[in-house]
Amino acid sequence: MSKQKVAIITGGGRGIGAATAELFAENGYAVCINYKSNQPTANSVAKAISDKGGKCITVQADVSQEADVERLFATVDEELGSISVLVNNAGILKQQSRLEDMSAERINTILTNNVTSYFLCCREAVKRMSTNNGGEGGVIVNVSSGAARSGSPNEYIDYAASKGAVDTLTKGLSLEVAAEGIRVNCVRPGLIYTDMHADGGEPQRVERLKSIIPLKRGGSAKEVAEAIYWLACDKSSYATGNYLDLTGGL
Repeated sequence: MSKQKVAIITGGGRGIGAATAELFAENGYAVCINYKSNQPTANSVAKAISDKGGKCITVQADVSQEADVERLFATVDEELGSISVLVNNAGILKQQSRLEDMSAERINTILTNNVTSYFLCCREAVKRMSTNNGGEGGVIVNVSSGAARSGSPNEYIDYAASKGAVDTLTKGLSLEVAAEGIRVNCVRPGLIYTDMHADGGEPQRVERLKSIIPLKRGGSAKEVAEAIYWLACDKSSYATGNYLDLTGGL
């Protein structure tokens, strides 16, 4: 009997992360849902998975903090076994603002939460996955954003820049570890119906902007999860260093 694969989903308690955790569990993965502070939503997703017979744990960790990331991965090692897939999904958004009104504190908070966290989680995953370290290989999927291409003027230039950094991380790391059994790819969602827009102060943002999307609608978290899963599974086994845009043509 083959060993059960293990997936870590950061920011897995809501939105794209939750949909991704559920999809991986449906496909036979043991799943770790990482959350920063909202334990009830993470537990709710975990219960939904467990109720369907899936194996799932939740781990609180602020993935922008090195010690928390090390604890997260050590917990998964102990409770689920060796990691097969890392989905870097955790991220934050601040109130819509022009650059001239942004403080250094805000900019650094965005970069630490959205960029440093991805670097740290990738580091711990590579340590475990790399065949150079005795690992069995694996896959990393980074969740970027269409904002990395649009720049999000007048709204979230800081967020967009953080996602541009994620794109560059994806390319560089994919080349660094390609010969070590690790694939690294990226999804770039566009206007997706998630709670994140409320964090930026406009819960109905997708409704306001959907007319400019060529497909004339916002996307769903499940649609993004399907793309993440495809990049993580063997069906995309010859793809690394790639970006998959999920923007409805925008």
